[in-house]
Amino acid sequence: MKFYRRLSNIKAISFDLDDTLYSNKPVMLAIEKKMIAYFANLAAIKNKILGQHKILDHHFWYHFRHQAISKQPELAHDVVQVRLVTYRIGFIALGFSNEVSQQMAQAALDYFISLRSDFVVPAPSKQLLADLSKKYPLVAISNGNVDTKALGISHYFQHIYHAGWQADGTLLKQKPTSNMFDLACHQLAIKPQELLHVGDCGRADIQGALLAGCQTAWLSLYDVGKPISVLPHIELNNLNQLEQL
Repeated sequence: MKFYRRLSNIKAISFDLDDTLYSNKPVMLAIEKKMIAYFANLAAIKNKILGQHKILDHHFWYHFRHQAISKQPELAHDVVQVRLVTYRIGFIALGFSNEVSQQMAQAALDYFISLRSDFVVPAPSKQLLADLSKKYPLVAISNGNVDTKALGISHYFQHIYHAGWQADGTLLKQKPTSNMFDLACHQLAIKPQELLHVGDCGRADIQGALLAGCQTAWLSLYDVGKPISVLPHIELNNLNQLEQL
């Protein structure tokens, strides 16, 4: 553990999820292979791409994702909706009707979501959450869409925030914007400087939390998130070092 800034009184801790409580890269690589196989096995798609040697992988979908966000920039803050629209636009480009494309896009999204949370959170991470939850209110702040209930960790958190459109129609923007940090502090009834945010990404987590006025702990373990451009309060090379605070 390295200290870069003086820590002040901590009244609550927030956690990023992907690549903080678990390594997400192998999960996403496995999902990519399954999604490629899913599309390749759809008879309707086989007929459309027959002889074109197309593989419906992330390279294929990238153009349509960019197109979706160009038309509706707020989609960039909702990983579920942008995937749905990306699939729909892609299917239309393959020659399907709007109605069929919407149906196929929804089915593909449903399959993706079923895979998204089909893994096991490491036991040490669960134990850490269990231990810390006895001392502090814990919240999760994520740009992604992993299902914490399916992972068996939702009960450790008092609040769980996912970027994107909420049930009431409001949009929580992705980190590094302060939306989710502000909401967490408001609902916990604490000052921003009383929240310690733990995450792997130097931009989304560290820069975002600091701009919101929170304290920060950067986890430099999985080497996936963007590097830090501004110093956090502390650097962790193991999540369990939080118990030393």
